[in-house]
Amino acid sequence: MTAPNSAPPEGAAEPVVPRNIRWVLLGIMLALLLSQLDGLIVGTAMPTIVNDIGGVDNLSWVVAAYTLTTACSTPIWGKLGDLYHRKTVFLASIVVFLSASALCGMASTMNELIIFRALQGVGAGGLGAGAFALIGALLPPRERGRYQGMVAIVMALGSIGGPLAGGVITGHLGWRWAFYLNLPIGLICIVWCQLLLHVPHTRRGRVVIDWLGITLMTAVVSTIVLAATWAGSTYAWSSWQILTLAAATVVLLVAFIASQRCSAEPLLPLRIFTGSRNFPLAAVLLVVAGVAMFGGTLYLPLYQQTVQGASATNSGLLLLPMMIGTVIASNIAGKVMTRTGHYKIFPVIGAVSLTIGMALLSSMDTHTSRTVTSAYMVLVGIGTGFTLQMANTIAQNSVELRDIGAASASTNLFRTLGGSLGVAVFGSLFTRAVQGHAPADGAPEGGTALAHLPRVAEDAYLRAVVHGTHQIFLVASIVAAAGLAAAVLVQEVPLRGRPGKVHAAPGPKVQTAAK
Repeated sequence: MTAPNSAPPEGAAEPVVPRNIRWVLLGIMLALLLSQLDGLIVGTAMPTIVNDIGGVDNLSWVVAAYTLTTACSTPIWGKLGDLYHRKTVFLASIVVFLSASALCGMASTMNELIIFRALQGVGAGGLGAGAFALIGALLPPRERGRYQGMVAIVMALGSIGGPLAGGVITGHLGWRWAFYLNLPIGLICIVWCQLLLHVPHTRRGRVVIDWLGITLMTAVVSTIVLAATWAGSTYAWSSWQILTLAAATVVLLVAFIASQRCSAEPLLPLRIFTGSRNFPLAAVLLVVAGVAMFGGTLYLPLYQQTVQGASATNSGLLLLPMMIGTVIASNIAGKVMTRTGHYKIFPVIGAVSLTIGMALLSSMDTHTSRTVTSAYMVLVGIGTGFTLQMANTIAQNSVELRDIGAASASTNLFRTLGGSLGVAVFGSLFTRAVQGHAPADGAPEGGTALAHLPRVAEDAYLRAVVHGTHQIFLVASIVAAAGLAAAVLVQEVPLRGRPGKVHAAPGPKVQTAAK
């Protein structure tokens, strides 16, 4: 393990930061925004899609296929970036994403849409892994704090703008444009990156692809995501289907670790986990942040619409207090980290804020005002802002630049898996709570149905929703407390890079380990 004041990992040569770095990052962030927006836009359009092409029985697979292939392909894209030219691999993922988007827009049946969404998820895995790997290759960790706010703003725009854009596009242009809209944005991104993005790389000899590792990793991620998707909804947690998936995950994970020990060019080099304890601790923080983000974005609007009577039309705006907290916290942490080189305090403060915010959200009842809820959401946003981006920086600072793609892909994977597991657990808790406390004639299907319930039944249903959200955020606060333990154990290893370094445009013959 790396000592607290030891030097950064060997082979971690500083990247040369181009003068026009903000313009370069803008193109990269545009691609990241595509993947952020897509899932939320499509979610808003799903009722219209079902009315047009049918297939309501397979509706969940439109989301599950995208999530599954995104999670499975993320580490593969990350490793390809380490083996080949990062820019080429990144642009290839954009092409895959855009091609699948066009096919999704032309789908005539639900089965076709599911297949094309799976292909779109493959491209989305490369967008996320490639974007963060390129940031790591272009910016040393000490300099990265200056631009941390850009990532936070993109994620906030994706979370807030997705549902809003989905409603507008579906209502005025039709659901197919929820997919076609990706094409002009993606083409702009390709041209932008082709002209401005210059990533020096070192030519390598014969490249060995870890096909066994790819197969086993895909199987491991598939069993985890499928179990998270089905548990508590399609199948009970104690059903043989979920228990079989859990057992298969353990067996496949053991086989994957064994394969990585023997591989000449492993998909996920074990040295990134064993070289410093900071990387696995950062992974824990990312899982916690994933649980918090998915739990907050899914169930807070549900509570506000059902209990507090907020409008479903502007559901994305309900999360605005949380997103503002995230953006402000990310900017503060980034600027202080760049100026001082210190960063450990931020994930600690973030985990504390996240724990307190989730605990306060669990205390909401039928009389809690929107103002009070917004104040609690700001705390959760501050916690996410101090935790999420800082965990990415800690993870990338703990590995060599030759492994930056695998490390970046791993951080995205942990956040995605944390979100998937969080959704599964929270969904199960909420369903059980509502079924156990809802009126005998069942839960209403929407705001209109709720308004037409008898007063006694309406009060019973509102109490059921409150009970469900109480359990969700209580569990989330316990998870956040585990993140606090991980944050306290992080060792403050000096960040690579120098404060105030003069930016220089990269020359065509610069040689570095970053590709």
